[in-house]
Amino acid sequence: MIRWSERAVADLIAIGEYIATDKPEAARRWVERLRHQASLAADSPLAGRRVPEIEHENVRETFLRSYRIVYRVEAAGITVLTVFEGHRLLRRGDIDDE
Repeated sequence: MIRWSERAVADLIAIGEYIATDKPEAARRWVERLRHQASLAADSPLAGRRVPEIEHENVRETFLRSYRIVYRVEAAGITVLTVFEGHRLLRRGDIDDE
């Protein structure tokens, strides 16, 4: 099961809106690919790498090109915490701790 934090949903919306300014259909497809990548992470949550900036066993990430999808492993699945371009460093305050 995948749960999306408010932050992660806002991230997807912002990514889609940014891409849509030039290519609306490409934006829809890209957001769908990000969602699909998160579903793959839910299938094997411990396969994702531990997030080096957070150093917590249950906070992991998967990648889609230059984007990082950060999630927390939970008993019932994963919660996607944030989605962002990989050139940025993640700060603890960037993730919802719901």
